[in-house]
Amino acid sequence: MMAALTPKAVFLRMQEATAGQDTIYNFHCIVRMADFLLETELFPREVLEAYSRKNLGKALHPTDIACFSSQRGGPQGDYSLGMGDKIVNVVDCLNRFPQSKRAVITIANNAYASHTVDSDAKCIREIHFHLHPGPRLDASVFFRAHAVEIFPKNIHFLGTLMTELSERLDCRPHLGDLFLVATQLSSTRMS
Repeated sequence: MMAALTPKAVFLRMQEATAGQDTIYNFHCIVRMADFLLETELFPREVLEAYSRKNLGKALHPTDIACFSSQRGGPQGDYSLGMGDKIVNVVDCLNRFPQSKRAVITIANNAYASHTVDSDAKCIREIHFHLHPGPRLDASVFFRAHAVEIFPKNIHFLGTLMTELSERLDCRPHLGDLFLVATQLSSTRMS
């Protein structure tokens, strides 16, 4: 079993893996989610928080709109559609059936997805949540594709999502680990 790494260590590992390469296939790691804030020049804290609010389906602050750009992920990284109901469903599932294998959030592509339309091909595909003794909330996430430069935004969203779930679960679990799989990993969005 591989050891869980901090988000910063995962970010560095991703940068090393993609240095001088177009694409790395089937990248995987375990991320320790206790501290999921990873700021970069592209993603300062206020931008990370704005994207997480948006993707959780929360009300945006007036200043949030200036944070969104195609360089920061564009429509491929918009996971907000139906997210409120998806969160309610996962919370209900884990509260009623703590050992369930059905605590899953699926990020749907457009039903008639075109490979030529960015918004049709979301990067995150599924997130599975697992409760363990302690209690501890772990998750597994499957990315269709992932750009290293976007990692801070995605790990912040996933950590904020896990925190939201943890706060709503009866057992109040602490955040555990995230098993991350990216079928394609590239250094930038445009690779």
